[in-house]
Amino acid sequence: MPKRVLYGTVVSDKSEKTIVVEVERRYTHPLFKKTVRRTKKYKAHDENNKHKVGDRVQIIESAPISKHKRWTVVEST
Repeated sequence: MPKRVLYGTVVSDKSEKTIVVEVERRYTHPLFKKTVRRTKKYKAHDENNKHKVGDRVQIIESAPISKHKRWTVVEST
């Protein structure tokens, strides 16, 4: 099965080697036909601590790194 790739914005970089990425997804509501925005936060591994708050990054699914980290930063866009 291929690894999932998500794009989001860094909202926190306070932890060592960890960033929090907020990913927004949009979909059409099935009944009201209105576009709905949903956001979710993912903790991602940032080995060199080079990403800062506000950066757009690409994260990829990985093996568990810690209790909450299951994503790794691939690159910033």
